[in-house]
Amino acid sequence: MVNISEGNIFYPVGKGMLRLMLMQGGIVRTSFSQDGVFDPRQGEDINTLPPEKNCEVIQGQNEIVIRTPDIQIKINEETAAVSYMDINGRSLLTERAVCPRQLEQISLYRVSDNKSAIVEEIATADGIKKKIKAADKEEYGSAYKTRTYFEFAEDEMLLGFGQGENGEWNLRGSTYYIHQANRKIAIPMVVSTNKYGILLSTKSPALFSEKNGVSFVQTEADYYLDYYFIPGTVTTDVIKGFRKLTGRASMLPKWAYGYIQSKERYKTQEEMLEVAKEFRRRKIGIDCLVLDWLSWEDGKWGQKSFDKSRFPTPKEMTDELHRMGIHFMMSIWPNMSPNTEDNAEFKALNLLLPGTDIYNAFDEKARNLYFSQVERNLLPSEVDAFWCDSSEPITPEWEHHIEPEDGEKYCEFKTDAGNIMPLEMANSYGLYHAMTIWDGLRRIRPDKRVVNLTRSGWAGSQKYGTILWSGDVSASWDCLRKQVRAGLQMAASGMPYWTLDAGAFFVKRGFQWYWNGDYDGINEDYKKLYTRWLEFAAFLPIFRSHGTDVSREPWAFGDAGDKYYEAIVSAIKGRYRLFPYIYSVGAMACIRDDMIIRPLFFDYPEEENICEISDQYMFGPSLMVCPVLDEDDKLSIYLPAGNDWYDYYTGDFYEGGRTIDYKCPIDRIAVFAKAGSIIPVTEPLDSTEYYNGQTIGVRVFPGKDAYFDLYDDDGESNGYERGEYSISRIIWDDKAGKIICDNKKLNIKKYD
Repeated sequence: MVNISEGNIFYPVGKGMLRLMLMQGGIVRTSFSQDGVFDPRQGEDINTLPPEKNCEVIQGQNEIVIRTPDIQIKINEETAAVSYMDINGRSLLTERAVCPRQLEQISLYRVSDNKSAIVEEIATADGIKKKIKAADKEEYGSAYKTRTYFEFAEDEMLLGFGQGENGEWNLRGSTYYIHQANRKIAIPMVVSTNKYGILLSTKSPALFSEKNGVSFVQTEADYYLDYYFIPGTVTTDVIKGFRKLTGRASMLPKWAYGYIQSKERYKTQEEMLEVAKEFRRRKIGIDCLVLDWLSWEDGKWGQKSFDKSRFPTPKEMTDELHRMGIHFMMSIWPNMSPNTEDNAEFKALNLLLPGTDIYNAFDEKARNLYFSQVERNLLPSEVDAFWCDSSEPITPEWEHHIEPEDGEKYCEFKTDAGNIMPLEMANSYGLYHAMTIWDGLRRIRPDKRVVNLTRSGWAGSQKYGTILWSGDVSASWDCLRKQVRAGLQMAASGMPYWTLDAGAFFVKRGFQWYWNGDYDGINEDYKKLYTRWLEFAAFLPIFRSHGTDVSREPWAFGDAGDKYYEAIVSAIKGRYRLFPYIYSVGAMACIRDDMIIRPLFFDYPEEENICEISDQYMFGPSLMVCPVLDEDDKLSIYLPAGNDWYDYYTGDFYEGGRTIDYKCPIDRIAVFAKAGSIIPVTEPLDSTEYYNGQTIGVRVFPGKDAYFDLYDDDGESNGYERGEYSISRIIWDDKAGKIICDNKKLNIKKYD
């Protein structure tokens, strides 16, 4: 017997209950409770969208059919398996007909007495980590391990579930573990080439598995089985649905789209200012200079204050940087050494995670205390942004000299995380840590945009001003190839702002498994890899260089006239030249829930085998980027059908629907513009601060009528939330060969 109430469908199955919450746009929240109770804590951070009340329920033969304006659903009367179809009856996703789901009740435990904990201290590249080896525990509740079995189409591909570290692409036919790690970001969202997505409402570790024809998604600790089915007429609609459910991406300031210079590490105030002055002397664009760890006194890891011996007047330092049009970002950590003043405050109030020196970000009191330390010790120095490092906040895989297998990493994360935080929350620490920074900065600086560079996230992180980066990767051509896939997987998971360490974090080879760069230092081979990596990074949402072992300033790779130096400077100039395009594309990720980068199949879903292409991608609406991912400068590039293409740099014309051989000189990678597109550009800038939004250059690539929506605002305040921005539509009339704009105040210059 089906029960219908306000867009909710209830169908009893034995002692359990299937619930379908129908939402406008065809989104369906699919839930199953073993005892018929739907605990409100499950999915509490996910938005409830307006219900779809316009539904028709039809009794079929051994099935119940539900029709809405956007979707059709079938429920198997015997097993309650759910199938989803589009409005024309095309199959999208089907749960397995026999035994579609399984739940196993588990007990939840926590450390009952910190004094009973036996703790081991382990030295890692991220500092000293504490690990609970044994402790007295108490039961505090129960949850369920859940499994949902699906039947996918034979030719269907699945991308997402966050950022992998092994070059994962199509997840079909594999086991993929969804947990946080240094070089892995878990996001509970997957997208299908069949034009739908699945968002798990879990915050626990999870996995996807497909072997021997059996496919399932498993979560480790939920109050009931729960996921969101998100359909789309086109695949980009799926990402829009994800953002509606988890939160609109916040707007980043203009400077965040400029060049961000970092290394491990600048040691003194004097060094920071000298680097900034050298950028300005050489007229190389830069918008942000980053201070990595050890801003604190030596031996006081994680203390949120400056070492006065090395940074005697930090406010004067930031003032000087600001006069040069450069913003200041600094690293802060969730863990604080036991001998620090910050740690003592947390310990006195019992606001640390059990057996650790990590603050309990799940506790509002702890979040408030953490930010009060930031406010008291760092904000008076006018820090513009924070780099929230190690926000997983544990990385047990880095405690080994030999790399564990993926399954071992998963089990160890599950065990170690479950020892110090609720297992049902273990994947979401980074989300709550981001909330700490967002809530604090919005309270202190209510009209200034938040920027938080962080290594871990979860569904919803995008609404807290986060930029996610790929972690401490190593310098090799193989790793560079994997980074392209990592970024596209994050885009498919709904995350708009992603970046990496251009040139990789580790350059050299160390004793531990993860410290495995291929180079001895800045030799000719590494210069080439670094240059190609930076050229790729210039076409990512956020453009940033960082790493250890060697310096990363452009002049570390040569001087004026040297081919690598000139190529690096050219990449930075090219980024700034594209700033009007990039800022507009970034703004639309906020205002319209668009994607900044995306796999080709999002734009060309009907092209056979295009979903297999993982080394080319779209950057904004018009540019296709093809990085150089090998020592050989020759590329084999597929130009999608449906439109023709122009070489962005040379203007050469190519017909679409074919593969070409392409040789890249050292000063550029391959970038193609769609025929029928407008690319707004500006003169090269030393900083986005000098951008004049009233004078715009445009490059037109003819062949079709085209338009571009040019976004502008003050670049820093939250006025955009109040509608304080402009969108100027620039139109290309291909037949007339004419540019038209609805903003008469805009001064447009056409470039060849």
